[in-house]
Amino acid sequence: MVSETVTIINPTGLHMRPAGLFASTMGKFKSTITIENVENGKPINGKSPMAIMAGGLSCGTEIKITCEGEDEAEALKTAVDLVKSGLGE
Repeated sequence: MVSETVTIINPTGLHMRPAGLFASTMGKFKSTITIENVENGKPINGKSPMAIMAGGLSCGTEIKITCEGEDEAEALKTAVDLVKSGLGE
């Protein structure tokens, strides 16, 4: 299991489009992807756009991304890079 904490930088947070992009990208990995709002500790399925949107993750929110499985290192790097890039916004 690997994890890293990052801050959401895109101005609108993880609404429909960025949540969909994150979930579809993470869906390509075999590992389990979990996003956790550092403030409240609630785990979110990183492969579910609806769960990500329901998490209410706005700009400036610190999240911990955890990946567990055979391709966890690659999945974590991809997830962190996506968030740091602003998820295309």
